[in-house]
Amino acid sequence: MSIAASIRSQLVPISPEGYPFIGAFALVSLILFWLWTPLGWIGTLLTAWCAYFFRDPPRVTPVREGIVVAPADGRVSMVTQAVPPVELGLGAAPLPRVSIFMSVFDCHINRSPVAGRVERIVYHPGVFLNADLDKASADNERNSLVIASAGAKIAVVQIAGLVARRILCWTREGQSLGAGERFGMIRFGSRLDVYFPAGANPLVAVGQTSIAGETVLADLRGAGENREFRAG
Repeated sequence: MSIAASIRSQLVPISPEGYPFIGAFALVSLILFWLWTPLGWIGTLLTAWCAYFFRDPPRVTPVREGIVVAPADGRVSMVTQAVPPVELGLGAAPLPRVSIFMSVFDCHINRSPVAGRVERIVYHPGVFLNADLDKASADNERNSLVIASAGAKIAVVQIAGLVARRILCWTREGQSLGAGERFGMIRFGSRLDVYFPAGANPLVAVGQTSIAGETVLADLRGAGENREFRAG
């Protein structure tokens, strides 16, 4: 492999959504260099971080029926039973829910947890509390998708956080998504909630790191029940 090919293989694609921000950071860095060189280097580091934030690496997604994969990179912050937001139309009974918190250092591209048809997309305005708080599910600005997949309904909720001020959703109602397919992103720190059908058993634990499109959150066919975890 040539040196150029080796370098290209190590480069991670950047989401088009990030180009205006990276360009703005780079421009400010040039101005800071003109004012005072140390400030310019700080601006350069921030520009590099901005490019890193908007990275969009390829993922390898398991595609067997019944598997629900993580819609986001980040830390599994909650595995619980919770009443889904009323706008999802999933009833008032608690459902299994996995919450994934994305820090400003995580990749923020959101991917579909299952293959299916988008039945509903609902935007709900709200406040901007710390997305790691439980009440953020009800109080924060959010955008929700309900996806019908093989007779089941999976809901994924994009939740804005304390720093995040922009939820992006690139799909539409009636559209079909493949498991692991990109459907949106949230800029600068946030959280995603995934609601499963009643009786589903999550296969992840609090504190575990998830990889969007790759980490299996649950198997709706029942495989992997009563899984145990050990912190090392």
